[in-house]
Amino acid sequence: MSLNPIRPWRNIERRKSRRIMVGNVPVGGDAPISVQTMTNTDSSDVRATLAQIISAADAGADIVRVSTPDEAATRALREITRESPVPIVADIHFHYRRAIEAAEAGAACLRINPGNIGDASRVREVVQAARDHGCSIRIGVNAGSLERHLLEKYGEPCPDAMVESGLDHIKLLQDNDFHEFKISVKASDVFLAAAAYQMLGEATDAPIHLGITEAGGLRGGTVKSAVGMGNLLWMGIGDTIRVSLSADPVEEVKVGYEILKSLGLRTRGVQIISCPSCARQGFDVIKTVEALEQRLEHIKTPMSLSIIGCVVNGPGEALMTDLGFTGGGAGSGMVYMAGKQSHKLSNAQMIDHIVGLVEQRAEALAAGQGDALAADASPQVPVPGMHRAKG
Repeated sequence: MSLNPIRPWRNIERRKSRRIMVGNVPVGGDAPISVQTMTNTDSSDVRATLAQIISAADAGADIVRVSTPDEAATRALREITRESPVPIVADIHFHYRRAIEAAEAGAACLRINPGNIGDASRVREVVQAARDHGCSIRIGVNAGSLERHLLEKYGEPCPDAMVESGLDHIKLLQDNDFHEFKISVKASDVFLAAAAYQMLGEATDAPIHLGITEAGGLRGGTVKSAVGMGNLLWMGIGDTIRVSLSADPVEEVKVGYEILKSLGLRTRGVQIISCPSCARQGFDVIKTVEALEQRLEHIKTPMSLSIIGCVVNGPGEALMTDLGFTGGGAGSGMVYMAGKQSHKLSNAQMIDHIVGLVEQRAEALAAGQGDALAADASPQVPVPGMHRAKG
């Protein structure tokens, strides 16, 4: 549960689920909601795939999925899993041998549909390989690839069909006394996915992998994912997420974190609160925010920064953030630290100075000096030609 006793309307009571492990990452129970992405390189190209995994991990990915469609991919997986900084999920479709090879190659999790990999004996072989090598399994139900008998039964992909498919797959694993699994019921239709996930959450205590599949490009897919996953997460549904975008996997990770950060479910890096700008702005807000987003990407320490163009909302927003800058007049504005006015600053110096303040705060928090920073809001970063404002 995300608990806020002062502002109870911010509380999110997470659905109770079993906890499993994906490598060294806990999923479900009271574990933090993990962020995933998937590589789009040729999986047999070890260097290119690892480079993408490392970039995703640096952006905050907890888990990365790699497609393993053939033997060349599962052979490469051995080196990939050995050098990867995060657990690897092997994406398996249809061929049960790929699942066994992936488990032997060090995959932390196998993404499969047990009903699609052959008869009961083949399911047993895959389960045994997962058990022998400490793999978990993700059951991945997708509205675009439902079993024919379910489409005939229901007429079209619908929540009931998707959940029935998922429960059928769960039974195949449970019949083999295997319980280290999570499950997803993805659809590109937000309404269909949301309804299916709500039904699934009531039907099983398995950890849920959340996603709006094939959501689209960077802008459209971000909006669609935020609407679909954001509402489900707000309801407490979801133990691990992947934002599916036709974009760089790093962008998927960034969007995933922003969704979780907006709900107070994860914190990482600098959260910028900024106005859309208008004729009242005392500086170019849009360009300033773009520059700060780029220059503060390396900061992993959670903190909030308000960048507001004028004094209408600026001081109020600054009260709620760790650092802030509010536009004023005559080419300068006010810097706020820990919600208090600290010092005036010229617009020309603003970006470099704020970056310095953020970096200084990150270092102090890492050294356990956060309380001292809050108590003394005076700047340690030099401000040429400026003095600390009183009040």
